[in-house]
Amino acid sequence: MSTTIAPEAPATHKEVQHIPSATVRFAGDSGDGMQLTGEQFTRTSALLGNDVSTFPDFPAEIRAPRGTLAGVSGFQVQFSSTDIYTPGDTLDALVVMNPAGLKTNLSDLRKGGVLIANIDSFEKKDNEMAGYESNPLDSEVLEHTYQLFKVPMKKIVHEALKDMGMGTKEMDRCKNFFALGLVYWLYGRDLEPTIRFLNEKFATKPEIIEANLRALRAGWNYGETTDAFASSYQIDKAKLPPGNYKNIMGNVALAYGLMTAAKLSGKELFLGSYPITPASDILHELSKFKNYGVRTFQAEDEIAAICSAIGAAYGGHMAITTSSGPGIALKGEAIGLALMLELPLLVINIQRGGPSTGLPTKTEQADLFQAICGRNGESPVPVVACRSPADCFDVAQEAWRIASRFMTPVLLLSDGYIANGSEPWLIPDVSKLPKIEIKHPGPIENGEKFLPYKRDELLARPWALPGTKGLMHRIGGLEKQDITGNVNYEPENHQHMVNTRAKKVENVALEIPLQEVEGPASGDLLVLSWGGTYGACKTAVEACLDQGLSVAHCHLRWMNPFPRNLEKILRSYKKVLIPELNMGQLRMFIRAKYLIDAKGLNKVKGKPFAVQEIVNAIREQLGLGNNGQPAREATSAAVAVLAGAGESSG
Repeated sequence: MSTTIAPEAPATHKEVQHIPSATVRFAGDSGDGMQLTGEQFTRTSALLGNDVSTFPDFPAEIRAPRGTLAGVSGFQVQFSSTDIYTPGDTLDALVVMNPAGLKTNLSDLRKGGVLIANIDSFEKKDNEMAGYESNPLDSEVLEHTYQLFKVPMKKIVHEALKDMGMGTKEMDRCKNFFALGLVYWLYGRDLEPTIRFLNEKFATKPEIIEANLRALRAGWNYGETTDAFASSYQIDKAKLPPGNYKNIMGNVALAYGLMTAAKLSGKELFLGSYPITPASDILHELSKFKNYGVRTFQAEDEIAAICSAIGAAYGGHMAITTSSGPGIALKGEAIGLALMLELPLLVINIQRGGPSTGLPTKTEQADLFQAICGRNGESPVPVVACRSPADCFDVAQEAWRIASRFMTPVLLLSDGYIANGSEPWLIPDVSKLPKIEIKHPGPIENGEKFLPYKRDELLARPWALPGTKGLMHRIGGLEKQDITGNVNYEPENHQHMVNTRAKKVENVALEIPLQEVEGPASGDLLVLSWGGTYGACKTAVEACLDQGLSVAHCHLRWMNPFPRNLEKILRSYKKVLIPELNMGQLRMFIRAKYLIDAKGLNKVKGKPFAVQEIVNAIREQLGLGNNGQPAREATSAAVAVLAGAGESSG
């Protein structure tokens, strides 16, 4: 059964141009409602049947001074009639609510793209706050480089709401819905989903519903009636596999996947967490499902959070703790404790820019060293990484399957780009998902002795539930004697236990799928990726294959251990390129383990890769050059305006 499609947009009397896809970004002050605007545009596009991919960009400060560059909030969405895997490289349309939004985002707008500016917020003080000497909208450079539309949003909204008895600030809060209505007209979107949202969101506040509806319709009517816009655009429905879809964010998909894993394994879910950006939404989401047996505990700090989860694991529950890089550092000793106790535990790291507090709202994948090596002593754990928002649902289940089968903590890596981004998710038939079988030893009769570290063929020990007759055993962080679990300091036993725990993690490779390759099975170049770089790498490789280049793509889900056929794959290509949002962490592991001279494409700017960046790197590795195509297209004159050159005429 296909997803329900909303009615088409109101009829327009202007020219309509059909295009395959478009990338739009809303940008303004953190109080301008850009995230809500972007989310509504995304939801409406998904309901119309487009494939969508989003990239919210939050300011790092909770409340930066209004109108400053540090306070800019943005939301980017690409929507298409074909399959897409990224939020887009360059923008087709940019909506800016103030000069700071213009300055921080203009460089991403393609030449000839649509630039819609709220001219009412480009007063002298506003321009100075953003570092402009004069009004940048008066520059002929912008007029010549882009399709510039100066829209008096504040004035029009105030006129539409003048008889409602609202104050200036209350009316100003509706500007984002005017901008949304205007872009709905520009791209043939229907108003009905947003009307439903407003009626549900503000059911007890009819005056807010009315004000925002007036602003929304005023935006649509402005596009339809003004002479400035000569035409609008239409993107047809994408041909997605049939089924019911939900537009889902990465952290929400993780929460759903965790609850599903608990159900499939017959366990109650316990989350011990401490709030941290960008992981907190997992706690928020799971806390909504107490009626499904989900227990969430917000601890006083990161150490208490993971220790509560270890206690839950010891008690026989599906135990999870969530954080980001700084919090994972604080959890390090307790992860080692769970490893030594050999208890199943999911440790989820939603990576962000570092080091230390770093860039809380910006994306990075620089915690791979921390995940694989970041504990004292010899303490290997399995590490798995999500590739996209929808993929989080599947990875959560796979991580719990491995943790419960091998009696070990598993580190699950996501990042801010995946966590806050969204894409269509095909809702699965839960009855067809594979069960996660978990067995606990039963009571011991006749005075037999329980051996807590007696292992099975994969070296996993039994998961004994406290209170079960005859299963009492020692617990704690001191080294255990093999088989008996007694505290033991003997050198040979420690060597044996270290070797055994390491071998157990290596055995995970026997229970995970063989690595697959997209593209030719051998050739000149293999692009090896992991985590949130998947979409950009896949799109870039497909573009290069269309050009007849000898290139393939291999994306890793399991980072430790690697799939057992990975070395064979790597040696099937003359060169290996590893794009990473770090300084070369996977590259170091690949070179050390397989002695392959892999090359890196690395950046740590708090932003995901553009597809063109990877295409250029592929062509460079193949000795072809970048064919004259830069990763970002912007004229030098436009960049000068962006930098605040103070130019007011050509």
